[in-house]
Amino acid sequence: MTETLRLGFTGDVMFGRFVNQRQEHRPPHAVWGSMRERLDSLDGLFVNLECCLSTRGRQWTLTPHPFHFRADPDWARPALQDVGVTWATLANNHVLDYGQDALEDTFSALEAGGIPYTGAGRTETHAWEPSHVVVDGLDVSLVAFTDNTPEFAADGDSPGTAYVDIDPNDEACLERVKTTLERAREENPDVLVVSMHWGPNMREYPPESFRAFAHWLVDSGVDIVHGHSAHVFQGVEVYDESLILYDTGDFVDDYAVDPVLRNDRSFLFEIEVSPTGSLFDLRMVPTKIAEFAVYRAFPTVAEWCRETMRRRSAEFGTQFDVEDEALVVHVGGQ
Repeated sequence: MTETLRLGFTGDVMFGRFVNQRQEHRPPHAVWGSMRERLDSLDGLFVNLECCLSTRGRQWTLTPHPFHFRADPDWARPALQDVGVTWATLANNHVLDYGQDALEDTFSALEAGGIPYTGAGRTETHAWEPSHVVVDGLDVSLVAFTDNTPEFAADGDSPGTAYVDIDPNDEACLERVKTTLERAREENPDVLVVSMHWGPNMREYPPESFRAFAHWLVDSGVDIVHGHSAHVFQGVEVYDESLILYDTGDFVDDYAVDPVLRNDRSFLFEIEVSPTGSLFDLRMVPTKIAEFAVYRAFPTVAEWCRETMRRRSAEFGTQFDVEDEALVVHVGGQ
């Protein structure tokens, strides 16, 4: 049997507000609940860090911005290290919630923890710089950007996010992303990942424009599309032996729960990859947020997650198996 590596992807990891308050009274690893061992067993773990890591700064007030998330790096950094987070995207609408000082503290905390990041930076060039990591000999290049909150965009020498108005018909958008992909491919990676914080909240299905853009990314050489922003998971698609995770939902946070859309339920998305970068299986482990931590979903919740994922993926023709309560998608041949 071919040896494989397991790469895990999550949606929002938001350590602020009530999560931060609860963590003052429990050890850093408690935020991972019953998923801690599973996360730690992965060969690589890639997350959307949906907050700044700082105790400094003032809430953003330059434009309307109702929610502000930050976490104390004294526990947040050890928590990320505890489960071996390999890389974090900062391309989202919350990394500047407490201004430039808090964003600088975020960079410093991740750098001190040995956690690469991309999608935000001290300058516009830095924000758009691809990341490169090695996972047990597997070379992975990562590109991250967002279409959320244009006022957070890095500009010239000003810190901020890698922002672009995502539109498959906009030549300026395509050229900006294409240039970054070309730089990422200079490392000759085994796997190329694009991580995007895109679209509005609480949408069960991606718009046609996002489907077209995701296909363009794969046609441009991307192996894994890692989407997030909607707070609810969306369907998954196998396209030309690559994987498109349109939205990975919420993984751990304190958000208000919609009783119908259930943004407290999602998955840990595990992708089995060969040592040379071929994608084999996608395994989705159902999860549930409770007590400001993440847990493996109980059977009834797991069934809801599986059936909902099937429904949201139906238009893509995705075929699923069930193994140990996880949904499995076969991507390529072994």
